[in-house]
Amino acid sequence: MSYAEVNGINLYYEIHGSGKPVILLHGGLGSGEMFTPMLPAFTADHQVILPDLQGHGRTADIDRPISLPEMARDVAALIDHLGLVKPHVVGFSLGAGVALRLAIAAPEKVGRLVSGSAGIRRSAFFPELLEQQAQVNGAAAEFMKDTPMYELYQRVAPRPEDFPRLLDKIGASMQQDYDLTEEIRGLRVPTMIVGADADMVPASHWTEVFALLDGGRRDGGWDRSGRPKGGHALAIIPGTTHYDILDSPLFAPIALSFLTQD
Repeated sequence: MSYAEVNGINLYYEIHGSGKPVILLHGGLGSGEMFTPMLPAFTADHQVILPDLQGHGRTADIDRPISLPEMARDVAALIDHLGLVKPHVVGFSLGAGVALRLAIAAPEKVGRLVSGSAGIRRSAFFPELLEQQAQVNGAAAEFMKDTPMYELYQRVAPRPEDFPRLLDKIGASMQQDYDLTEEIRGLRVPTMIVGADADMVPASHWTEVFALLDGGRRDGGWDRSGRPKGGHALAIIPGTTHYDILDSPLFAPIALSFLTQD
């Protein structure tokens, strides 16, 4: 357990195991602890780095918005700080959005990428979810006191009283429009798109993203010559939602099967 002064933030991180490094990036209002149940699977052959992103977990907030591109720069600076050479990156939800932006902006720093449950444009989300996201702000803190997210924050955050501020920043971030279509089309890091079959976006969105990566456009062929030239892959995990996909016993082995490909 340690802190790194990188990109203007005192970033908390943990290191577990040894081997090829893999960075696991948690979802919104969570922390690296989200990956605790699957750590044994990842540390069997990998060194796992678990950062807590800005304002989450044990990383105190700073005077800047919650910005996925800025948090991607935090992770890029952590990679340099630790002297890592092309670590793999696995992200979930908010963390997957950060991971995608890291791979887009600094592909030379990433080995392989697993993007879990992250839509590539805001308009892909179901309309009712966009309405719910518009209600996320500091005033909701009182109603979240019985949730696991609030319990975690109160237990580990350097300033537990900052929870309403985090909700304000997350809410503001979710209102920002974005569309990564062209960036995904040109992605140079081998990427696996992973989604729940009942996620925050239609299941068809995952196949759309895969198509941008040249996937699913032709028969793969007996010799696999029809697979995406960039080594990309797609996995839709059955019987899951956005809220329990990390609980699936399939998530870790699916991710690891991709990370360990030649």
